Amino acid sequence: MENFAVWFEIPVTDMERARKFYSELFRIEMELQDIEGMPHAFFPMEGYANGGALVKHHDFIPSAKGLTVYLNGGEDLSGALSRVGPAGGKIIVPKTKISEEIGYYALFLDTEGNRIGLFSMK
Repeated sequence: MENFAVWFEIPVTDMERARKFYSELFRIEMELQDIEGMPHAFFPMEGYANGGALVKHHDFIPSAKGLTVYLNGGEDLSGALSRVGPAGGKIIVPKTKISEEIGYYALFLDTEGNRIGLFSMK
């Protein structure tokens, strides 16, 4: 098995607000598509593994208390982390060293109230 985790969906209540937040945070474009009545904004990916999207659906409820998805913070997560507040989010755990071998993580609340992690080696 090459990749154990292959897909994630981050629930949103306001797609445009969430899409703007993540686009500013990661300096990316997010393609918007409606799939069976559910708006999706896709994170950039190659192929079908290790990808994800923002998804708006009445049964998908943003939460800071459930599963935590860790997104790639780039070479040094400090850059993305510095854009959390200006984009409308809130840092809840600052950049924290796990170990030299593993790297660093941080946690933030996005504009929808989801707890999301960032990870990098520096």
